[in-house]
Amino acid sequence: MKPAPFTYHRPASLDAALVLLAEQPNARILAGGQSLMAMLNLRLANPDHLIDVSCIPDLAVIREEDGAVVIGAMTRQRQIEKSALVRERLPLLAEAIAHVGHQQTRNWGTVGGSLCHLDPSAEIPAMAMAYDAVLTVQSVRGVRMIAMKDFALGMMMPDLGAGEMLTSIRFAAWPQAHGVGFSEFARRHGDFAIAAAAVLVALDQSGKITRASLTLAGVADVPLRLSAAEHALIGCAAGADALRIVADAIAPIDATDDPFVPSWYRKRIAAVVMRKAFETAIFQAEEPRP
Repeated sequence: MKPAPFTYHRPASLDAALVLLAEQPNARILAGGQSLMAMLNLRLANPDHLIDVSCIPDLAVIREEDGAVVIGAMTRQRQIEKSALVRERLPLLAEAIAHVGHQQTRNWGTVGGSLCHLDPSAEIPAMAMAYDAVLTVQSVRGVRMIAMKDFALGMMMPDLGAGEMLTSIRFAAWPQAHGVGFSEFARRHGDFAIAAAAVLVALDQSGKITRASLTLAGVADVPLRLSAAEHALIGCAAGADALRIVADAIAPIDATDDPFVPSWYRKRIAAVVMRKAFETAIFQAEEPRP
């Protein structure tokens, strides 16, 4: 099947793109196209106008700003994979990005495209949730700053209004001395995960947890932060009690059920990958620092 007819636009500036988005009816943004092109071919998406933003250089940046890392929405996933700044300041994102599809798809896929598509199993939305990211959304009407926890309204439902476009994502970098862990289970490498877990942990000198971030992907309509467990872990020694708190947080989750993966199995996998990610993060946090 081929796409329905549409008019193609390729603006050279952000302002021009926003004007097109405001003026053209039934318009869609084209970034990397790794999800949208498939949807067009299957006629799951039928825009009258396609606005290609790949030629806007201001949207493809990675920079450090006031202790955070700002990534432009058009930044290719492969750029993140190769970025020394991301490896240093956002090590969890650096680890997870290698699980996004295959190198060929990461060459074209973008950070903003993944966040706006908002597949519940996708790694990048989970990373934005784990790092308490703040998303910048623009239109001809102005700018909105949206926390990731508010941006994900439901399955493939980002908080984007008419004429709005995601332009950048601000990831809150953690202090240097912390541990990270990422684990996911998929049928094959490159497939969407049945369940994935992302963990950041900081310890004090006595080995007690001072801060934790626990995120699950693939088990619900949007990435889940286990906030109650994060608070319960504060002051807890990194051992059996901490593992019990993490396991107890997964038990009440009503995991997604579909014809391919039943809810009970998805939740069992979630418990396994979360434990693995948590143990990896604790091990890293306990490693002596140079």
